[in-house]
Amino acid sequence: MKKSGFFYRAFDLYYEGFKNMTLGKTLWTVIIIKLLIMFCFLKPFLFPNHIKQNAAKGQEDKFVATEMLERDGNGK
Repeated sequence: MKKSGFFYRAFDLYYEGFKNMTLGKTLWTVIIIKLLIMFCFLKPFLFPNHIKQNAAKGQEDKFVATEMLERDGNGK
């Protein structure tokens, strides 16, 4: 790889930047752990796939249309 090329210099910039971080490494670790918790553990419990659970396969669009038309302002 040519060491004076743009991509090498861009990679080297980020590589050296992350390598020399002190507080930043800890903060990135916290951010990654929070994202893993949010997407791996909380998403299935807080955002269930309502359409997949209640609509027949291939009839999802009709289920959504029916739900939207039949729902009133009280939540159902």
